[in-house]
Amino acid sequence: MRYFILIGLIGFLFLSIPAHAQETAGRATVIDGDTIEIGGTRIRLHGIDAPESRQMCLNTARKEYRCGQRAAFALADKIGSATVSCRRTDKDRYGRIVAICTSRGVDISQWMARQGWAVAYRQFSEAYVPDETAARRARVGIWAGTFVPPSAWRRGQR
Repeated sequence: MRYFILIGLIGFLFLSIPAHAQETAGRATVIDGDTIEIGGTRIRLHGIDAPESRQMCLNTARKEYRCGQRAAFALADKIGSATVSCRRTDKDRYGRIVAICTSRGVDISQWMARQGWAVAYRQFSEAYVPDETAARRARVGIWAGTFVPPSAWRRGQR
């Protein structure tokens, strides 16, 4: 009888391991400034919102540039061919895994916010607000000019 209770308890503990504990690692392909793909799995970077691929911003000279494309290029340059490790935190409304991802020991979301290529996605996390603030103060990335926040741009405020 104790044997069955022990097996049941072990089974319960195993099944109660949270889904966010799942890890994915490998070489990543950049989809856009806040989405990567590893082994065919799309992963949304936790806590940040980068300009959309087609999004335009204004630089310091008030000239338009493709800031969404620049954000994706910055992410691709940062990751390069290094292994990216992602720890799942959630799933978004599109079914993508949301994860905290690191490359060479660096939190990629934090790096993107600190470089000014993404804003903190406050609706889901405030973890990267200090990094966004530092980028804004340093006037780097999208903060060097003017831009429509990515969430507003997606809603049509272009």
